[in-house]
Amino acid sequence: IQELLRVMRTIDDRIVHELNTTIPTASFVGKVDPGLTCKELYESLMNAHTSRERIIKNCISQTSAVVKTLKEEREKADEDAALLKQLRKEQTKLKLMQSELNVEEVVNDRSWKVLS
Repeated sequence: IQELLRVMRTIDDRIVHELNTTIPTASFVGKVDPGLTCKELYESLMNAHTSRERIIKNCISQTSAVVKTLKEEREKADEDAALLKQLRKEQTKLKLMQSELNVEEVVNDRSWKVLS
């Protein structure tokens, strides 16, 4: 998932470049509609942010369900080492996904500051 998010964050990483190529210089003002171009960039950024947040929250939801199930199984099977190992692995994955949500907020804020 981290690789997918990295690829999906390309628009945010290149926001300054996108703005520089979107807003026409004085010599191109008549050939390009800067309002329309900025609107398209804004919509593209909004779509990227929405889809990434949805993916992260979906992963958190699924991983939370797995953690809950594993905790219930652990209560039934006292000292199952393999089960405990799997539970810890899923809990770590859940914490990683939750931290990705925080990273997403920072990335989004940075992009909006550049755009505004």
